[in-house]
Amino acid sequence: MNRILFASAFLVVSISAAFADGIPSAVPTAIGRVPAAVSPALKASAPKLVEPHLHIARSNLVGHARIALTFDACMGQADERILSTLVRERIPATIFVTARWLKRNPAALAVFLQNPDLFELENHGQNHVPAVDTPTLVYGIASAGSPQAVRQEVEGGAAAMVAAGIPAPHWFRGSTAKYNLSAIGAIRAMGYRIAGYSVNGDGGSLLGAVITEKRIASARDGDVVISHINQPTHAAGEGVAKALVDLKAKGTEFVRLEDVEDTGDDKTTE
Repeated sequence: MNRILFASAFLVVSISAAFADGIPSAVPTAIGRVPAAVSPALKASAPKLVEPHLHIARSNLVGHARIALTFDACMGQADERILSTLVRERIPATIFVTARWLKRNPAALAVFLQNPDLFELENHGQNHVPAVDTPTLVYGIASAGSPQAVRQEVEGGAAAMVAAGIPAPHWFRGSTAKYNLSAIGAIRAMGYRIAGYSVNGDGGSLLGAVITEKRIASARDGDVVISHINQPTHAAGEGVAKALVDLKAKGTEFVRLEDVEDTGDDKTTE
């Protein structure tokens, strides 16, 4: 019993520290509850949120799975373990960047821009706030809170990308990867496809190396994997890098979102 209590306490502390840095975009569902400190009024008015799934067209070839690797660059620094593996192994991926991350990582951005055959850069928002148009907390992070604020989060992220020399984005993924339906409609009306996923590779970068490797290795034909490329001190990055090499050795075909047809639920890609 003591071991269980200690492990639970450690998990809560770890998650709280990650939230304080505003990092996770997608974390394990089991820990995705509104904190007890939220006021009863806010709990009562909490909007219904969805966490959309996304799949790509399958190869339908035995022993030749096709998957899309997507990485969120929220804040923090670039994870060179992952970035160097992608470049060395010539593995294409779609990278979702925030305006805040771009300011702090000019060297990594240069690598992305120098390898346009590998990297598709897309919009992760201006300040890494959940794209929910009513006030609430998502994994402890305050939502945008209004339609105007959602628009600013999306447009601010896109403007920062263009200013940094990146082509105008076509996809958007919000912080926490959760939305309410009205925000989804508004973002789609702005001309964006919304990037869900089907495999959560690193649990918001909070998982260990071994379990991260296993999760990504479990990807099947047509899956879209989400992981993070902005936490170089977290063990998850080691698992991501190893899983990429292992999948390539198995003959996996890696594609970017822009290279293949896709299907998203909750009207995120229609």
